[in-house]
Parts: sequence; C-alpha cells; structure tokens
Amino acid sequence: MDPMRLPDGLAPWAVRPADSRGRLHAEPSGGARSPYQRDRDRVIHSTAFRRLQYKTQVFVFHEGDHFRTRLTHSIEVAQIARSIARELALEEDLAEALALAHDLGHPPFGHAGEDALDAMMKPYGGFDHNAQSLKAVTLLETRYAGFDGLNLTWETLEGLAKHNGPLRRPPPYIAEYDRLHPLDLSTHASAEAQVAALADDIAYNNHDLDDGVRAGMFTLEEAAALPLVAEAFEEAKRANPNLPRDRATGETVRRVINNMVNDVVAETRRRIAALDPKSADDIRAHDRPVVAFSESMAEANNQLRAFLFQRMYRHWRVNRTTQKCKRALQVLFTLLHGEPRQLPPWWQAKAGEAGSSTAAAAVCDYLAGMTDRYALEEHRRLTDPTVPG
Repeated sequence: MDPMRLPDGLAPWAVRPADSRGRLHAEPSGGARSPYQRDRDRVIHSTAFRRLQYKTQVFVFHEGDHFRTRLTHSIEVAQIARSIARELALEEDLAEALALAHDLGHPPFGHAGEDALDAMMKPYGGFDHNAQSLKAVTLLETRYAGFDGLNLTWETLEGLAKHNGPLRRPPPYIAEYDRLHPLDLSTHASAEAQVAALADDIAYNNHDLDDGVRAGMFTLEEAAALPLVAEAFEEAKRANPNLPRDRATGETVRRVINNMVNDVVAETRRRIAALDPKSADDIRAHDRPVVAFSESMAEANNQLRAFLFQRMYRHWRVNRTTQKCKRALQVLFTLLHGEPRQLPPWWQAKAGEAGSSTAAAAVCDYLAGMTDRYALEEHRRLTDPTVPG
C-alpha cells in the first residue's frame, strides 16, 4: 500500500466525510452519496451554476461561441482539481465541489463587472466575489423549503470563504456569516480547498493563453518568449515534427497544464514530507499553504500572468468592452438604487427604502446574479424608452 494512503485510500491529512462538521441545518443522511458528493450535486443543480454559462471573464458572451465562459472555466478547474487531489490522496469530491462553486459569486462581464460593483458599493463595504459566492450558497439560492441557500457542509463553506488563505479582515458578508456559523477564518483551509485554488490559477492562465491566441491578440510564437510556454511548445514540436499550425496551440497549452500540475504535486509532496501532518487540522494550523507551486514555477506563472495582463486584459478591444460594460452596470445600479420600485417584486421587498444601504445590498445581489446577456437587456429596458419594460 502507498504509505501516504490509509486503508480508505486517503492520506492521513485528507478531509474525511465521516469527520465532517456537518451542515448549519441538520438533514438526514444522503444514503450512498457522501456529504461532499451531495454538496457537488447541489452546486451543479443551483440557479447560480446554470447562469455561469452566460457569464464571461474577458470576452462578452456574444463575441464568439468558442471562448471560455465561467461555466466552462469551472468545469476545467474541477477536472484539474480532481486530478491533483487523486494524485495526492485527498478527498476528490470536496475538491470538485469547491472548484465548481468557486465562481458562483462573479457578476456579469468578468472583472469589469466586479470593478463596477465594487466602486458602487464602496460606501456600503464594497463588493468581493468570494464573499458573493458564499452569499449565493448560504442565502440567495431558494430551492429548498427548510432553509435559504444550499445548506452545504462546513468544509465546503470553509473552503469557499478562505481558499486563498486566512482572512484577517474578512469582507462584510463573510464576517456576518461567520458570526452565525463560525468558519475558523484565522486558519488556512483544507488541502482540498488549496488544491481547488491552485487548479483555478492553472486553468485561468492557460485558457486565457488559448483564447488570446484564438482571438488574434497575440501569436503562440510571441507567448513562447516565456520559458514556461517555450518549453511546452518545443515538447509539442518534438512529439509531432509535422505539427499543423492550427493544432500547435492546443498541443502547447495542454503541456503547460500538465507541467504545472506535475510541479504542484511534487512541491506539495515536498512540503507534506517536511511538515509530517497527522490530520486535516494540522494542514489548517500550518503557517503557510501546503499545496503550492515550486519557487521556479511560481515565477514562471507570474510571468505568464504579466504577459496576459499586457497583451490581453489591456488590449484595446478588451478595454473598449470593459468600459462599456462598467458603464452599463453603473447606470443600472444608480437607477435601481435610486428607485427600487423598478425592481421585480421579490427584489423590491428585499430592497426597502430608496437610497438606503438595504437597497444597495439588494440591487448589488440582483445585478451580481445576472448573466452578461440579461444585464445588457435590462440596461436597454431601463434606458431606452422604445423598449418595453
């Protein structure tokens, strides 16, 4: 038997379903499904998850059928997270549930939408997509008779709240929820949550590399000026001496992903060996993450991120789209906050008095839940007199 695995197939420091701290609202057992399988399934069946199909990160939904959306990104993150978790003998279902849920709080129009809502919500504590993801699964989803939200396990909620590390100054909603259902915000999250966070980084940068070449914002050869991409590009050409140009990007990107995954596994094993943890709580109590890139890979990943920032996220076409989308959300927020009676009835009831902090929170939640398409349609309905309300 692999010395890193106990008889149940998991490492001693993995999160075990039998040791779950449970749910805020007690429920009967899920039968053959583990608590984390049920969490995963609830995320997949949620309204917020379905909306990810029409939420984008860089390109607005109508700019092309082949660019990634938040939904395809989440599926890619889940695939990478499961692969890493399996290699490290961690709880795969928990890692997958976290990967699928991590973007539920993103507003329409990617980072442009987040920046717009953060600016409009500054007087009321700002906007944070991680906090909004937690809010979606603990409050905004209304599928069940006995509770608001999805009533996910403590371990999944912990991972959503602090997958990027301890929260010394948590956003307002996370702090509010923590008072009701403490999530130990001062410690690191489980190894499974750390895996989901690294899988997000790997998927994000690589699919933007792929989409950037596809959109003509830069060439694969230009990206291959980066050592990380150059190594994978050369590997692809050695394996396929007559590699067609239209397949070179896919062959290169999949090798970059594989090299990054292998690096995470190797570096995590090194850190685990040095720490010698006996339980999942030993991982949480450690003073730094145990799931991480090596120093050289972290630098290579930062170089890739910097390249994408300059050549893609600040591309003039993206800048135009970014500014138009920001203005659309700012206009929507201003109109609805100033006159909540323009909201649908359910949201009117939540908003209360015009111009209040309660109205601001309700309008923010309403806008954050929109898809790109719906936000643009709502903007037309509220600003163009010729469009029926």
